[in-house]
Order: sequence, then C-alpha cells, then structure tokens
Amino acid sequence: MDAVPPDAALPLGFATVDLDRARRQGLPEVIYAPGKQPGEIAAIADALLIRTSGPVLVTRLEPGPAAEVAAAGEHDPGEYDARARLLCWRSAPPGGYRVAVVTAGTADGPVADEAAAVARATGLEVTEFRDVGVAGLHRLLAVAGDIGAADVVIVIAGMEGALASAVAGLVGVPVVAVPTSTGYGAALDGITALLAMMTSCAAGVCVVNIDSGFSAAMAAHRLAFTLRRQHPAPHRAG
Repeated sequence: MDAVPPDAALPLGFATVDLDRARRQGLPEVIYAPGKQPGEIAAIADALLIRTSGPVLVTRLEPGPAAEVAAAGEHDPGEYDARARLLCWRSAPPGGYRVAVVTAGTADGPVADEAAAVARATGLEVTEFRDVGVAGLHRLLAVAGDIGAADVVIVIAGMEGALASAVAGLVGVPVVAVPTSTGYGAALDGITALLAMMTSCAAGVCVVNIDSGFSAAMAAHRLAFTLRRQHPAPHRAG
C-alpha cells in the first residue's frame, strides 16, 4: 500500500474527514447520519464534494433532517431516497458488476432498500428478488438461475434466517447474508437469524450486522473494487 498523503485528513473541529479513503477503498468516506446535526452533515459532505471525485453518501438519514442538510449545504441538494434513508451526490456509473438483492419477506424490505440503493450509488448493477423465503421454497427455486447469474448475492432474512443457507447452497458466487430484526419473540430482534447465518452449513457465507443493508452493499463494493483493480474493464458483459 502506498504511503498516506500528508493532507489525507481534514479537521473540521467536530469531525476529521478522511480524504484518502477513495484511493484506498474506491469510495470516499460515507457519512453516518445518526448523532450528527444537519449542519455538521452538510459541512462534511461539502468537504468531500470539494476534495474528492467519487460518490458522497449519507446513510440512515430521516426525511426531516435530509431537507435540513440539503438547505444547509453549499452544493446542490443531491438525490434523496426516503425508503433507503440515503442521500447521495455523484452516483457512480454502472461498472458491469452485478448484485442480486434477495429478501425472504416483505418485512425485510427496508433493509433491502438500503442495500440496493447503496450498491447502485457505488456503481453496481442491482437486480432485486423480493419475497422468496423458504416458507414457499418453490418461489426461490423459480428464480435460482437468475440469482446465480449475479457476481455477488446479498440475502436478507429475519425469523430463523434460513434463506441465506438455501441460496448459498444453490449458487456458486459469493453470498453476503444480512439478518434482520423481523420476527416474533424467540427471533430475539435478529439474534436468531444472525446465529443461524453464522452457523450455516453452506460454506463461505459472509454475514454482516443485523439490519445493515449498508454493510452488505459495502462488502459487494469491496469485491467489485478488487476485481476492477485487477481487471480495469468489466470482467463480464452486462
């Protein structure tokens, strides 16, 4: 890894912005909205928009604060996705790497919205397969071939989290599993699904945090970033 440039960090008083992250990881620092004032979010976003060239993202941003951030910033208001709670400037163009976002049920939709929106903003091509959980396994089998044609699959499921194992047993590409807090008492707000995914008998499943569609999209981005460094042109036709 190359040495970090001396001007890689920008102190703002309330935050120190990492200006070198895009070089290291292919995407500027992402702003996590909870706990920050709209003016602070706007200032960080302005710094990134001025000093970097890639997508600038704000995650978990509710509609009210999103409007305040847009009003407080020095740049255009960006594009806000209320379902994904994502504010984005300068989305990356599609880069030829395909992500399948697969959900067990409709209740998992908000997490899927975040995963899909972040993935698209980073230049990944997203196809969504909603409500194909194991309670009706024929629904999954009907689209298994299409899911397996992606370069990476994000599987989002609550309850007992079985969908991740089912998908990973059917496809040969990397699988990123996202447990959700969907479920009744013994689901333990996603802990049951988390443990089930972590102990999957399907080898090689990558598991991220509960309800973190963002983390799953970033795992897919890292895979694509690594492939792009090795193969500057898309490695497979769209």
